[in-house]
Amino acid sequence: MATALTAPKIVGPLDGKVGSLGSIGVRFMVPGEDTGGGFSLVEHPMGPRKLAAPLHRHSREDEYSYVIEGRMGALLGDDVVEAGPGDLVYKPRDQWHTFWNAGDERCRILELIAPAGFEKFFEELVDAGGATGAGPVKMEELSRKYAIDFRLDSIPDLCERFGLVFGPE
Repeated sequence: MATALTAPKIVGPLDGKVGSLGSIGVRFMVPGEDTGGGFSLVEHPMGPRKLAAPLHRHSREDEYSYVIEGRMGALLGDDVVEAGPGDLVYKPRDQWHTFWNAGDERCRILELIAPAGFEKFFEELVDAGGATGAGPVKMEELSRKYAIDFRLDSIPDLCERFGLVFGPE
């Protein structure tokens, strides 16, 4: 593991690289290199009623979503939850899940990823033009590299079931 950053670091509201994952945004706040690989932190801004991703599961990391603004919905296994400002949603590895903006106003969450590493998936996806621009071959390559499984066929059902849209921001 890399050595963690030892100097104080303040990440302001306009700091960090910003990009699009396709349907939602991402702002890179704390890379794994700064934490010795223990965790990374990103922000996900989501437009009204936006589905963040198809059903998926991670095999290497857990995710923790802290709602800053708006309402976040999530499907965690068979359970549907909704969280508001100040709520934390735990998404354990190996569990099929997805999340979305459950409201008609914007939603912003902080996503803590532990251990770090999966933020690199987001970086590569941004560079590829987001999920909608990357294409199936690139998505398959990223899925293998970062040990994540996607159920792409879940998108239409999720959008219909929860009144969502999936696509460019």
